[in-house]
Amino acid sequence: MEQMLAARLHIPSRTLRIEEVAKPEPGPGQVLVKVEAAGVCLSDVHLIDGTLTPLLLRGDTVTLGHEVSGTIAGTGPGVTRWTPGQRVVLYAGEIREGVTYTRGVDYDGGWAEYALSSEHALTELPAAIPFDQGAIIPDAVSTPWGAITVTGAVKPAEAVGVWGVGGLGVHAVQLLRTVGAYPVVAIDPNPTARERALAQGADLALDSADPALRERIREATGGAGLAAAFDFAGVPAVRAQALSVLAAKGRLVLVGLTDQPLTVADGTRFSYLQQQILGHYGSDMPVALPQLLSLIQGGRLDFSASISGELPLAQAAEAVERLENKTGDPIRLILRP
Repeated sequence: MEQMLAARLHIPSRTLRIEEVAKPEPGPGQVLVKVEAAGVCLSDVHLIDGTLTPLLLRGDTVTLGHEVSGTIAGTGPGVTRWTPGQRVVLYAGEIREGVTYTRGVDYDGGWAEYALSSEHALTELPAAIPFDQGAIIPDAVSTPWGAITVTGAVKPAEAVGVWGVGGLGVHAVQLLRTVGAYPVVAIDPNPTARERALAQGADLALDSADPALRERIREATGGAGLAAAFDFAGVPAVRAQALSVLAAKGRLVLVGLTDQPLTVADGTRFSYLQQQILGHYGSDMPVALPQLLSLIQGGRLDFSASISGELPLAQAAEAVERLENKTGDPIRLILRP
């Protein structure tokens, strides 16, 4: 049986190892993808450190990686829509019998030389878009896109705040500018992140520890406050701060994941102002990916600056460590099998 390399996480011990495993064979309705690029996400870090735990995984070990691009290497019985050699981006998850399974969490992902996918859980990658940029679209770009366009339903000229300008938040800044939000206010304690936000189109970048933050947001919004606030940090203090600067009928969209409780300090004020708190997870891949790939191909979006470095698959642990420690303040690191 032909073998391949894969970065496998043993869940009980939270141990990440590069292992030789059997190269998968596509079954009915499946395709085999030769992985060309795979993104390293903070969710991968949280799986390794134990903050996140797979809910639907069969067994105790999984190949990580939910941001994956590559080429079709083979097709299973009954597959007619894909042929070997086609460039593709894999969805970050699949829906099976009404349940959402996340790639690289609930089933094997793309930190490997090859990855399996349902024939319906991937989309074609235009030749003009490099594999590294294509790989990060699921999650790093499509998640904020879904949060902005669907959950948050941001309209042109609405004032919006983005808390946490990291791997997803920096893309939210770009996407908010694309949909016409104004002003776009980025909030992050890291000065490098604030500079990056301004470079990507934020109208104002503030330190979350700035005692004048509320006054500066009021000034930027003509005293109204923010129509929408997006928490990409998953930190209780961020959520409290965002609620304090929401406008009447403003909505707080929770994108960053945390197991900490959510508290509304002044429930009467919250209800009187008819504000909302909305949870968000992932995106509608069949809709979001073609939209984003079209905008990239058409020159409206460019994520080349988001690729902070590339490492071979064998150095997956180093990539995780660099992201966890924010070495070089990376947006996205790419693994190349």
